[in-house]
Amino acid sequence: MPSRKAPTSRQRRLGTELRRIRERTGMSLTAAAELLGTDRTTISNVESGRFGVSAERVRTWVGTYRCPDPAYIEALAGMAAERTHGWWEDYRSNMAAAALDLAELEHHAVAIRSVQIMYMPGLLQTEDYARAVFAETVPAPSPARQRRQVSFRLRRRDVLDRDDPPMCTFLVHEAALRMTYGGSSVARGQIDYLLKASDRDNVIVRAIPFAAGGFPHASSSAYYVHGSVRQLDTVQTDTVMGSGFDDAEANLENWRVALDRTEEKALDPESSRDFIRKIADQV
Repeated sequence: MPSRKAPTSRQRRLGTELRRIRERTGMSLTAAAELLGTDRTTISNVESGRFGVSAERVRTWVGTYRCPDPAYIEALAGMAAERTHGWWEDYRSNMAAAALDLAELEHHAVAIRSVQIMYMPGLLQTEDYARAVFAETVPAPSPARQRRQVSFRLRRRDVLDRDDPPMCTFLVHEAALRMTYGGSSVARGQIDYLLKASDRDNVIVRAIPFAAGGFPHASSSAYYVHGSVRQLDTVQTDTVMGSGFDDAEANLENWRVALDRTEEKALDPESSRDFIRKIADQV
């Protein structure tokens, strides 16, 4: 099993899932090593993502741990078999790890659900809007860094154009729709782009008016990425201190409930387009 100097988010997640399956059985590292004919250090390194592992070995380990879910097992084996060099790897030397992790999650996503409070969804941002958003970063980015950030954000949009794009539902609060990053012209162009994107078969945009009142986690945006099986879902949240990722089973269930409740407060897609057009006329 080759050592990996810098495990990706996907590799770390595979190790985390293997550890969770083992721990659910109450099996210690020592007991697992004895049953699998290996040593504690090897298992520990795989579970931390530092060592790679073959798809066949994943099936063997998970079978030993008596996981009862065939779809989950095959999803994990598929993760182990991946040897993809994603486009985001070209940015590894000059972009934050969290940004790379998010792009990798999007690449493997089956579906995406998000709620945006103060910004337009990243996958639906125009170049001018993205540049204006990054210009507000503290400390201010250098021109070169800002160009990289904008370039990376625009590359992320490609996931919507692939042959099997994820089904995306974007819940956008009225506050985000009315924020004029870059001035009125940029804001209007961004709203027009949002409306055009909502015509895609794989994109649903639903507006949350101020009049809808409160909803769960209203103080922060959330980005829920659905994996090939439920156990591989991930939620990403943004704060002024940076991005955070959460894949704890209980927390994911809470986020699913929160997003369901938030979606109940949103306008339906057609009413949302009418609502967004009215805001565009006021920008």
